[in-house]
Amino acid sequence: MDKKIVLLVEDNPDDEELTRIAFEECHLANELVVVRDGQEALDYLFVTGKYADREMNDLPQVVLLDLKLPKVDGLEVLQRIRSDERTKQLPVVILTSSRHEQDLIDSYSLGASSYIQKPVDYLQFVEAVRQLGLYWLVLNQTSPALKR
Repeated sequence: MDKKIVLLVEDNPDDEELTRIAFEECHLANELVVVRDGQEALDYLFVTGKYADREMNDLPQVVLLDLKLPKVDGLEVLQRIRSDERTKQLPVVILTSSRHEQDLIDSYSLGASSYIQKPVDYLQFVEAVRQLGLYWLVLNQTSPALKR
């Protein structure tokens, strides 16, 4: 796990672009892998479908997971991540525009590492990404179970 990959699970192209710009502005050099729906996220993480030739040991450093996704919603993706021995300790940050308290409760109940509401303001969004990158990609120590 030499390279620190960030898996962004986001179906909104505008939010994807904002995240890319924020990463650049914050000088986060990590590889940003983008998948556009919950099924594609599961395929990437569990090395199935179009990602069947990917290395299972090459897990992302952190998953940035939207909740409102096509095919498989974010809460189900989170539940599947937490129920698999290979990924259960993977940091998953919910990054969503949802303002529903139940989404917050459900996310933490299913084992989210953090829950961030996407700020509407661009500068606030960049600052949120900067802080997220500093914590999850620089300061946070990854579980040894994920480094196999």
